[in-house]
Amino acid sequence: MQMEQLYQKTLDRWGEDAQYDQTVEECAELIAALKHFRRGKVNQQAVIDELADVTLMLGQLTWMFGTERVKESVQKKLEKLHKLLEAPDQQMEE
Repeated sequence: MQMEQLYQKTLDRWGEDAQYDQTVEECAELIAALKHFRRGKVNQQAVIDELADVTLMLGQLTWMFGTERVKESVQKKLEKLHKLLEAPDQQMEE
């Protein structure tokens, strides 16, 4: 099954609002896993598992909001980062 088909099936079953909520939940779980990892309470695999969940949800949201629109925004952010790295003594405005 292609990812787009899977994404559509999740929307058909649970709806957009549930997918937004699920993304928030997965991000929160990744944040908690990272904090626990830094304190030595979990291993790398716990972080990787949460990162996988977030990655899947980001794919879902990217598809929902429009892949090309997200790609364009990522490109702009990369250009901004490149400029920031070339001039590390100067702060960039968002």
